[in-house]
Amino acid sequence: MATDSRWNSIHLDNKAAPQKTSADSLYFHSAPRIHDSLTAAAEKRLLCWMASRAPTWVNSDHLTALGFVAQCGAGVCYALAARNSYWMIGVVVCIALNWFGDSLDGTLARVRNQQRPRYGFYVDHMCDAFGTVFLMVGFALSGFLHWQVAIAMLLSFLLLAIESYLATYTLGAFKLSQGLFGPTEIRILLVIGTVRLMSHPYASLLGKRYLLFDIGGVIATVGMTCMAVVTTIKHTRELYRAEPLR
Repeated sequence: MATDSRWNSIHLDNKAAPQKTSADSLYFHSAPRIHDSLTAAAEKRLLCWMASRAPTWVNSDHLTALGFVAQCGAGVCYALAARNSYWMIGVVVCIALNWFGDSLDGTLARVRNQQRPRYGFYVDHMCDAFGTVFLMVGFALSGFLHWQVAIAMLLSFLLLAIESYLATYTLGAFKLSQGLFGPTEIRILLVIGTVRLMSHPYASLLGKRYLLFDIGGVIATVGMTCMAVVTTIKHTRELYRAEPLR
């Protein structure tokens, strides 16, 4: 059976030096980040500006925690909006805080040269996964869309996320956006939809009346599922060409 050259290099290094039990002895290369969404360039400049002026007592862990708590808070506010639509204001505030924490944590680490690529990648994306579950549960409890649509959105998001993480490992590049859309664009659309939801929870389509977020949720589900299928086919072909049957 063929052995990956990366693991060969580990074993050779271990023969030349005493065995280490720390995680630092593991072979790891940080995957380059590819972010070419609509707002990526302007967002990068803004984040670097904020990171260079952040108080010294604030670190990337604080920002990651803020982003996670804010995303969970958005889900809670959606659920409470079932009783009073003014909780939607809390949703908008939480989404803004989520962008601030989730987007700035990595930039702050890079500006201060405090990168922890394995820890940061793992913790950040597990927070995203748990936070998205909270958000979708809040959606389902809000009454502003059907729970079936919320589950469909959650499954399509997780499917696309899994594909992205596997592609990062197998292809060596982490793609943050799909086409012109990335996390920031999705947040912007979510804020716009949430503000409209406060006064217009319904929309007409083909002569029929539907919940506004049911329409948006179905569109998001179809979009994310199609992205997952297309990128899976593309990356499968790339990997097959790199490792063909002999």
